[in-house]
Amino acid sequence: MSKQAAARLSLDEVAFQDGAERRPLSDSIADVRRFMADNESWIIEGCYADIIEAILGNCEELIFLNPGVDVCIAHCRARPWEPEKFSSKEEQDDNLENLIEWVAAYESRADEYGLSRHREIYDAFPRKKRELNHPNEYASI
Repeated sequence: MSKQAAARLSLDEVAFQDGAERRPLSDSIADVRRFMADNESWIIEGCYADIIEAILGNCEELIFLNPGVDVCIAHCRARPWEPEKFSSKEEQDDNLENLIEWVAAYESRADEYGLSRHREIYDAFPRKKRELNHPNEYASI
């Protein structure tokens, strides 16, 4: 019997409404819980510590992708157009410098999007976990 591929959810899909405005946290968490209930096997990705923390009890494994700020900025510069987020490639490119500035502050940021909060969640997770520090390791996911 073949194993079913895991359904994937980007937390960007449930965290925001109308561009940059965050949805109520309870609504985002409810959408993630529905996604998990509707799929036997799933992968959820995103940097939203407040959402992740609320669903950790349902996770059998936590994978922390932590390649460093320079790699993340390079990925930002190389990313293809994301039509689910931007109406055009030009609109996305107009936002690139803001994104790079946001990513550059990852290690010093004290909010839910920062390294210190992600590290706290990862370190406290009691089940199987992996920290991947190089994109070459991502193939193991």
